[in-house]
Amino acid sequence: MYEIFLDTETTGLSFHEGHKIVEIACVETKDLIPTDRVFHKLLNPKRDVPDQAFKIHGFTEEFLSDKESFDVVADDFLNFIKGKKIIIHNASFDLSFLNGELKNINKELIDKRLVIDSLEVARNKFPGTSNSLDALCKRFDIDLSRRTKHNALLDCELLREVYINLLDAKEPKFNLSSVTLEDDKSSNREKKYGKKILHITENEIQRHNNFLKSEIKKNFY
Repeated sequence: MYEIFLDTETTGLSFHEGHKIVEIACVETKDLIPTDRVFHKLLNPKRDVPDQAFKIHGFTEEFLSDKESFDVVADDFLNFIKGKKIIIHNASFDLSFLNGELKNINKELIDKRLVIDSLEVARNKFPGTSNSLDALCKRFDIDLSRRTKHNALLDCELLREVYINLLDAKEPKFNLSSVTLEDDKSSNREKKYGKKILHITENEIQRHNNFLKSEIKKNFY
C-alpha cells in the first residue's frame, strides 16, 4: 500500500483572498517506509510575498521569480499522487490551495476521500491539547533541530514520524529541554534537508493498513 505525505507553503492563509502556493512537497512511502520517490517544487506565485509569510518559510518574491508556476507542474504533481492515500496535517488548509489552483486551470481536483488528516487523528487521541506538528514532535520526542524555518519537504518527513507514533498511540515522552529555532538566512536553505531512518515493526505496519482500510470503508461506503 502506497502513501503520500504532503505539505505546502503559501503566501498567506486563504486562497480565496488571492494567496498562492510557493512550495509543494510529497514524500512517497510503502507501508510507511520511504520509497525514495519525492516530488518537490518551489513555485513562482506571480505575486508578492508578504513579510509575515517570509518570516515563516523564508522565500522572497525575488528568489521565487525564476521558478515554475503551478500550471507547469500540475500534471506531474497529479501523476505522482494518483491512486495513493494522501496524509496531510491540517488537510483543509492544503486542499483549499491545491484544489483552488487545480480548479483555476481546469484540472481534476484531489478527492477528499483519499485524504487522511493527521490533525484530526491527533485531536481524537489527544483532545484538549495542542496538536500542531511542532507540538506533536515534542510530544513524541522527535528531533526538531533541523526545522529552522517551515520547509515543506522536511515537514513531510517529520509528519511521517509523527503519524507512525499516532498509529501506535505511544505514550508521550517528557522532554524537559527547550528547542531553540534559529533563523536561517541562507538562500540554500533547502539543501539542509536530511533524512532520519526510522525502523517500522510489522505490528505498526499492520495497524497502519487496518486504519487505512477503515478510513476507505467509512468514506466510500
